[in-house]
Amino acid sequence: MPLPDFDSAVGHSFGLEVDSVIIKQITEVSGLKMEQDVIEYKSNTADGKFFVRKAPGAPKAGEVTLTRGLTADNSFERWIKDCRFGKMGDARKGGAIIVFDYEGFPIKRYKLMNAWAKSLEISSLKAGDTSVLTEKLVITYESMEVE
Repeated sequence: MPLPDFDSAVGHSFGLEVDSVIIKQITEVSGLKMEQDVIEYKSNTADGKFFVRKAPGAPKAGEVTLTRGLTADNSFERWIKDCRFGKMGDARKGGAIIVFDYEGFPIKRYKLMNAWAKSLEISSLKAGDTSVLTEKLVITYESMEVE
């Protein structure tokens, strides 16, 4: 029996797709998760023994942080500006986090519903520093589906 091919499961690069535009220069994605509440039912059996049963509750909204090298592209800034000035009709978007394999083909998509930019952080600016400048965008979303 041949061993399974795990190479395609390695995230070589990541992208953000919003409004059919893909930004492929994402270097890190953190905090991406699906979560829901847990409802506990506490009861007694007919013979008097106590037990707890758990059931799934309402899904929780989430937040994901995207990091990329600082570029001339100002799409992150435009998106957060729409949110800051209350244009939520324009700011809430459907999008996806895409994981690409080593050949650039998408291997997984995490669809975000009603997502909007919560914050944008630029890395420290130091004269003489040779490290790459980055920007971190925090996106909040109401629900997520995995494709």
